[in-house]
Amino acid sequence: MSSLIGRDAGADKSLMDTRRSELQAWLWGEILLVGLLGASLALFLSHSVLRTQYDKPALLLVLETTTALVGLLVALLAAARFSADGLRTDLLLATGFLVCSLSTVAFAIVPVLGGRPLPRAEGWMALLGVLLGQVLIAAAPFLRGRSRARDRALGNAVTAAAIVLVAAWLVLRSHSGSLPSLTAVPGAPTPSGLTSALSIQALLDLLAVLGWGRRLARTGDDLAKWLALGFTLELFAALHLLFTPPPGTTYVAAGNFLRLLAYGLMLVGAWRAIRSAEFGRAVAEERARVAREIHDGLAQYLFALSTHAQMLEAGAPVEEVGPQLKQAAALAQQEARFAILALSSASGTAPFDAALRRYVEFLTADGELEVELEIDPEIRLAPDEQIEIFRIVQEGLGNVRRHAHASRAEVTIGRRPSGERFVAIEDDGSGFGAEAPGAGQGLRNMRERAASIEGGLSVRSTPGAGTALEVVLRT
Repeated sequence: MSSLIGRDAGADKSLMDTRRSELQAWLWGEILLVGLLGASLALFLSHSVLRTQYDKPALLLVLETTTALVGLLVALLAAARFSADGLRTDLLLATGFLVCSLSTVAFAIVPVLGGRPLPRAEGWMALLGVLLGQVLIAAAPFLRGRSRARDRALGNAVTAAAIVLVAAWLVLRSHSGSLPSLTAVPGAPTPSGLTSALSIQALLDLLAVLGWGRRLARTGDDLAKWLALGFTLELFAALHLLFTPPPGTTYVAAGNFLRLLAYGLMLVGAWRAIRSAEFGRAVAEERARVAREIHDGLAQYLFALSTHAQMLEAGAPVEEVGPQLKQAAALAQQEARFAILALSSASGTAPFDAALRRYVEFLTADGELEVELEIDPEIRLAPDEQIEIFRIVQEGLGNVRRHAHASRAEVTIGRRPSGERFVAIEDDGSGFGAEAPGAGQGLRNMRERAASIEGGLSVRSTPGAGTALEVVLRT
């Protein structure tokens, strides 16, 4: 048998090849983007007529507000991914974008509302806040591991950053008279403080490009690809501002538009990443469900097969053990069919009602249980509802067959005159006492599945008089 993992010729390297091709595609895209942006920057610097900056305070306010809102969305999406996976990289990423956005809002947008000029202390604080956020973002791809205190980590990080910003603002306010200018006077040298700040910003952007590109090569993280592309645009936005600083705090330059485009790219990447994280959680939940069903069903019959085989090995009479062995094998085969049907049908490869009817046919094939299935042809179920209802019915009928000692069951999926949609499972089995309904693992599983589609589950059971289970779906 050929190796699945390894360096020999028979190893399966399809995943490595896919990642390598994605990395190569990103590298070529990065090279093309850098070439285009570099050529445009050179053209911009060599022709002074192109270095046009407009005194448009209203437009600048719109651009900065939009950039801050987009940055806040990226922070929220990164925080959502951190809450799902707990990666420290996402913690720093969410904190960095949040600091950038809040600094822009607090120190660059709010002070100029109403047409007021931007105070020098607030202007420098906005720039320093963005630099602090970019330090966190640039450091994020080099951080490894997961946070143990996931619930408190993000709040602690944001609180620490806020304390640093407030302390820095108080210091700047007390020395506002000695702060260098935030603008460049035409024909005069650019203030050294402004040049240093813009140079640091460009270096941080370059570090972010290299860091996220390295993370993409190492882990194949799709978010890293978009962040690297976005910070490439950010780098050239910083270079535009460094080489042609604006003559006033109300001027709009090419760097402002590049920065907005960069944030838009990173928002796309963050959205794709959170969707991927949701898909990963769904896969993990599905694996847990399959493992649970195998443990509860197929594993028990395989254990029975093993036990009967050991009895034969120990010299037990074949005529006594043989029928039991045959019955256990038949039940194990049936359970395997149930598992295959659940995996194929519930994932959308067959219509919902057809899949459910096929499951009932498998369940009742040996004649030990009669099931009447009624599905209202007018009822409409969302895709997530179809999957969870299929699993609830499967779990419910499985419990009826294994534990209820019932001869007949009814399954109804319909709509009441009031418009309420419901799923009902009733049997004529032995039932159970009032103290037991919440104790069984099967009922807990069904409650969780009903809750996942915003439904409610209720159970009525009387010893000796059967059980009735109902799920009321969301309106």
